[in-house]
Amino acid sequence: MPSPLRSRWLKAAVFAASLVPVAWLGVDAWRDNLGANPIEFITRALGDWTMRFLLLTLAITPARRLLKLPDLIRYRRMLGLFAFFYGVLHLITWVWLDKFFDLNEMWADVMKRRFITVGMLSFLLMVPLAVTSTTGWIRRMGGKNWQLLHRLIYPSVAFGVIHYLWLVKSDIRMPVLYGAIFAGLMALRLVKR
Repeated sequence: MPSPLRSRWLKAAVFAASLVPVAWLGVDAWRDNLGANPIEFITRALGDWTMRFLLLTLAITPARRLLKLPDLIRYRRMLGLFAFFYGVLHLITWVWLDKFFDLNEMWADVMKRRFITVGMLSFLLMVPLAVTSTTGWIRRMGGKNWQLLHRLIYPSVAFGVIHYLWLVKSDIRMPVLYGAIFAGLMALRLVKR
């Protein structure tokens, strides 16, 4: 009997569910329900979803081993690409709504504010992962080289956690939670090795 995880319908449902956060943000914007500082609200929400999808992507490998569900691997690429999608939206919000495409001001921010510097580094590490996420790239690079490149997700997540931790002034619960989940997922990988 084929695994339900191989169902195209389930994959389509996961894809649709992954779009719910951005759709909900759109509904909040339409209802004028983005709080006193809408740009900050949107930026934070998109940053949170970037981190959540990165952690979900990392969780696939240990989950498939622990739950004995090898077909979970079919969802890892999609979740990783959604992490990149939300990361792009997070960056676009900063570039467009916060900085109005002012390159000088953006560069000054990257150089002056360490949380932006580290966030930009986290995003830049995601770019080659998204670009090489196709089967064609795996063939071209070879499986081992491709896997080696895709380990960039680890520093990308680490820098993302630091970015969030340095951004918040007092309430550090969310970045600490993300950091703890990341540490747990890394520990599961080390135990396996």
